[in-house]
Amino acid sequence: MRIPIWQVDAFAERVFAGNPAAVCVLDGWLPDDTLRAIAAENALSETAFLVREGDGYAIRWFTPTVEVDLCGHATLAAGFVVLSRLEPGRAAVTFRSQSGPLAVARGEGERLVMTFPRRPARPVEPPEPLLRALGRRPLATLLARDLVAVLESEEAVRAAAPDLAAVAALDAAGLAITAPGSRGADFVSRYFTPQAGIPEDPVTGSAHCTLAPYWAGRLGRRRLLAHQVSRRGGVVECEDREDAVVLAGRVAPYLTGELELQDR
Repeated sequence: MRIPIWQVDAFAERVFAGNPAAVCVLDGWLPDDTLRAIAAENALSETAFLVREGDGYAIRWFTPTVEVDLCGHATLAAGFVVLSRLEPGRAAVTFRSQSGPLAVARGEGERLVMTFPRRPARPVEPPEPLLRALGRRPLATLLARDLVAVLESEEAVRAAAPDLAAVAALDAAGLAITAPGSRGADFVSRYFTPQAGIPEDPVTGSAHCTLAPYWAGRLGRRRLLAHQVSRRGGVVECEDREDAVVLAGRVAPYLTGELELQDR
C-alpha cells in the first residue's frame, strides 16, 4: 500500500520554523493501530489523516502516542495540501472532525485562514501539580480544554522550564503559559502536553481557541497578533468572534513523498 504524504511547517514564515505536521491522504480509514503506528514513525507533533467525503474531507489527528480531538497547525497544513496540491483551483475547504466542521480558506497573500471553535476559559484556583510544574503561583489560572497560566512578562514565559512530570499530572489536555507580548505581539505563549507525547509543542493553534478570547477581553479588541515563543517559534493571527475563533498563518512546505506499508 502506498500513501501520499506531505510535511509542512505551519504558522511559519520560512522552512525550519513554526510547527511541522505530516498530512496523509487515504482512500479510506485504516485501523487505528496503523494510524498510530504511522504517526509514531513520523515522530512529529501531529500527523493529519484525510479521507475524501463529498465536497470536503474528514480529518483525524494523531500525536506519536494518542489521537487528539482538535489540532490547529496540522489542519492549517492539511488546508495547504488540499488547496495547493490536491485541488489548486479551490478557494476553501471544510474538514469534518470530532470538534465539528473546520473551514480553511485562502487569505491575503500567502496566508491561510481557519475558522475554529471558540473555547473560553473560566478562572480556577491553581491546582497543586501546576504549582509544582512552575515552581510559583501564576498571576491567573484559567481552565477550558487546556489549563492556562498567566505570567507577568514575555521574559518569564521564555525563561520557564516546567516540570513535565507535574504537567502530565494535570487534569487538562495540556498547559499553556502566556503573558503580554512585546516585539510587535499582543501576547505570547508556550504550550506543553507530555500527556500526549509532546513535551513542548512548537506552535499550537488549538490553544489559541482559548488564548484569543482571554486576551481579546483583557486588551479590549478582537484582532490580535500572537507569538508562540518556543525554540522554533511561530506567528498566529487571531480574531475573536462571538461564536468562533479565526486563526490565520503562513506555511512552508518541506517534503513530498509516499509511504509504503507492507501487509501487517
